[in-house]
Amino acid sequence: MTDDISVILLWPGLLNPFAILIAAYMGYYANQRAKIFIAGFAAAALSLFIEGVIRLIGVPMPWNPEVGPLALFPFRFATGLIVSAIAMKIGASRRRAK
Repeated sequence: MTDDISVILLWPGLLNPFAILIAAYMGYYANQRAKIFIAGFAAAALSLFIEGVIRLIGVPMPWNPEVGPLALFPFRFATGLIVSAIAMKIGASRRRAK
């Protein structure tokens, strides 16, 4: 049980680099608060899709979660919400400065 929790809270779950990059990109260009939820959902879904495609190709991942995608999705969604909100604030301040 502790292995599953540590997996969810580390690289495969909250700190997944694919989810962070997708959420940062989408959040940077978001111009409404509602788009943060779309960016969070997209970050979670696309990161799981990308990770699945990489596994099908046969490229070894630095992390190998023992839990399924349904267990990882809510944590990646939370990461997507937080990262996209921060990126939206940065993008909005840069657009105002122009």
